[in-house]
Amino acid sequence: MPNGIAVDKQGRIKNRVSMSDTNLLLTITVLVFFILYLTAVIFLGGGFAKPQNFLNILNNNASLIVLACGMSIVMITGGIDISVGAVTSLVCMACAVNLEEQGGSMVTVVLIGLGIGLAFGVVQGFLVAHLGIQPFIVSLAGMFFAKGMTTIVSKEPVRVTNEGFLAVKDTRIIVPGLGANNKLGQYIPAYVEVGVIIALVVVVLLFCLLRWTRLGRSFYAVGGNNQSANMLGVNVRRTKFLAHVLCSLLAGLGGILYFLHVGSGDVANGAGDEMNAIASSIIGGTLLTGGVGNVIGTFFGVMSLNTIKRIVSALGFDEAWWSNITVAAMLCLFLVVQSVVLLRKNKK
Repeated sequence: MPNGIAVDKQGRIKNRVSMSDTNLLLTITVLVFFILYLTAVIFLGGGFAKPQNFLNILNNNASLIVLACGMSIVMITGGIDISVGAVTSLVCMACAVNLEEQGGSMVTVVLIGLGIGLAFGVVQGFLVAHLGIQPFIVSLAGMFFAKGMTTIVSKEPVRVTNEGFLAVKDTRIIVPGLGANNKLGQYIPAYVEVGVIIALVVVVLLFCLLRWTRLGRSFYAVGGNNQSANMLGVNVRRTKFLAHVLCSLLAGLGGILYFLHVGSGDVANGAGDEMNAIASSIIGGTLLTGGVGNVIGTFFGVMSLNTIKRIVSALGFDEAWWSNITVAAMLCLFLVVQSVVLLRKNKK
């Protein structure tokens, strides 16, 4: 079959070539991350050598991990969703107003966040899958709509003082054996926030979904070749619809995690996260053309992206453009690697 798509004796869909490419790109991503971090520890030392510094990358980027994983799902099917950052902002603002002005609770925060994400996913998924509109155009409209709705909910920043919410926000999960002594000789235990645990669970669940379920194999098949997937009995429209629903649902969850981290609603929340999610997915080995990707690679893509930003800052280049230039160079490198993989795939 074209593009490495095959069917086993039980009629189950397989995508052998794509999965092999996925493993190759995943290996490259993991190696790049460890080389970056070990280089920072050896030559910069200081904070990089402390376990809490590594854990802080997770604490500060739990929401981005979830967003990037959702983005990878859509990109594996050959689509894209640039509305996730704006959805994050809308979720934060809506949840903050609900807690401060409407007497909400953590239950309403979860319902609002997931509800907003689900609504965006259903609408955008229907427009892409059933009406055949380009995903970029649909999600661009979704991005502008979410930004406008955020301003309608509240133009001013809303800081949350709800005690129940703050109790969850301030919860710290101690990681045994990774603490360190401060300058006064006091032992400070290493910790992660609640959002990190949720993000890691999401990564594991999505990995299992993509690796061992028919739906996961359908994502790869549709991204590899729509016509071949259709010939194999895959419902292409349904698969694309579910990919967009899942991506936006994860954007809603990412908004909740972002809200738990910052504790406020602001129109600037989540600004640029859609680009960071796309960059993390590409660095993590997800092909823009679809059919290849892995959420474990996306996780390491997020870690690599933020590690390189911290290295640039530690070198004294605090201006924002230095980080942007470095990320651009990193993206170009991984795009070249992906091009080599595509050439290899086409030859097969």
